[in-house]
Amino acid sequence: MSIANPYDSFLAGQDPLPILAATPAKLASLAEAIGSGLITVSPVPGKWSPRDILCHLADCEIAFSFRLRQTLAEDAHIIQPFDQDHWARPYSALGATEALATFIALRTWNLRLFQASLPASAAKPVSHPERGSMTFLTIVETMAGHDLNHLAQLERLAVSRSA
Repeated sequence: MSIANPYDSFLAGQDPLPILAATPAKLASLAEAIGSGLITVSPVPGKWSPRDILCHLADCEIAFSFRLRQTLAEDAHIIQPFDQDHWARPYSALGATEALATFIALRTWNLRLFQASLPASAAKPVSHPERGSMTFLTIVETMAGHDLNHLAQLERLAVSRSA
């Protein structure tokens, strides 16, 4: 596993762009399969519900959006980490539908950024205080691996709830 990309094992060498482009439709399908009656139900105490995962993905897309743009705009940018558990505190008051819509809108915008920036900016350096040196492309790959991780979680929840 790459320290710079903690989701490298999920990506397993795949091209990140098709994964990133396919995620919105997969999330919408999984949310529908889980259903509105179970979307807010945690699989076990202390674990995120499907709604919480969708909220987390929307929040992460906000963070990734900023990181990507700061990396392109600044030399030697240092990424600001965030505590996902602290960000998750309001999730119980937020809606899955709104989270999904937010994610889809931001992802669509980020995909346009990738089209405009890659491959020319792939090697643009950036630093993460906990993960060290990385590049613009490392952020893109991290996003794709992160997607795959949470898609797998939602797929397991969808299957377990349809059984």
